[in-house]
Parts: sequence; structure tokens; C-alpha cells
Amino acid sequence: MQATFIDPGALRSEFALEQCTTTPDGFGGHTESWVEIATLFARIEPIIVQSTFGADQTLETATHRVTVRWREGLKSGMRFRRNQRVLGIVTVHDPDETQRYLVCRAKEQGA
Repeated sequence: MQATFIDPGALRSEFALEQCTTTPDGFGGHTESWVEIATLFARIEPIIVQSTFGADQTLETATHRVTVRWREGLKSGMRFRRNQRVLGIVTVHDPDETQRYLVCRAKEQGA
């Protein structure tokens, strides 16, 4: 298998990697909070931007490809955050199975 070359200089956007934690609220439910677990540098590329109209409103969705250095424990359900910009991680894969990089598909929340 051929190793994929990614220019390390392309990983220039700094993001916080966050994981959701839940705390019981004492009434049978729970509250969610996001905890920063790491700071990562990434290459971010827009893939799809689409508008959907329904229920008398327009919903904008932006999907991105985010490439980071390989990291143990990075998985779907986590998110990348940079200031007010939040990218929810949908999928994570190692493109050439060399444990050098991870490529994530992420949806921008609030886009």
C-alpha cells in the first residue's frame, strides 16, 4: 500500500478537540457539557455546502474534510472548535493505514 503524502505545513489551522460529557441532573435526565481534551493543528477543506428549505425556514449545512496528525482515541461524536466555529465529527479514518494522519468528515454546526 502506497503511503499518502500530506505536506505538514498544510496543517496550519488550530482547533480544540472536544468530547461530550454527561452529568445526571437528579430528575432522570442529564446535562451535556463539552470538555477540551487537546489542541490540534489541521487542514480543513470544504466539501459540500447546501441549503434545504422546509417548515418556512432555510437550513444551511456545510461539510468539511479535516486532516490531522494521527491520534489515539479520536472518534465520531467528538468535535473541533475554533472560537465560535464548531465542526461535529461524523467519520474518522486512516487513509493509508500508516498511523500518520487521520481524515475526518465533519459538519459545521450553525452554518
